Amino acid sequence: MSSLPRVFFVCIGNAGRSQMAQAFYERRGGVARSAGSRPEREVHPQVAEAMREVGISLDGRRPRGIEPEDVEWAEIVVTMGCGDVCPVLPGRRYLDWNLPDPVVMPLEEVRVLRDDIERRVEKI
Repeated sequence: MSSLPRVFFVCIGNAGRSQMAQAFYERRGGVARSAGSRPEREVHPQVAEAMREVGISLDGRRPRGIEPEDVEWAEIVVTMGCGDVCPVLPGRRYLDWNLPDPVVMPLEEVRVLRDDIERRVEKI
């Protein structure tokens, strides 16, 4: 059992930022979930490529919507641009990471975002 807190990463499409954060947190040994306020059909290809470059496969991961039980499950909720639709429950710790959506970013910019997310995840 991990001594790290359970973390729920939330963004808009659950196809970039929150997927990367969840994968980095899991690689660290933590237990995490991710979701989006308006889930996309698939993880952005440039995000999957950037993660492959650091040895993490996002194959098989599918964007999904926010469920109330995810917030109840989490000890920490990290929001990344989902605005007012991000769920709020008393007693949870919330972190808001103001990060750009990688949906239209070229791979070079996604790499910079990926590295920023990895640094932030290490501080949880």
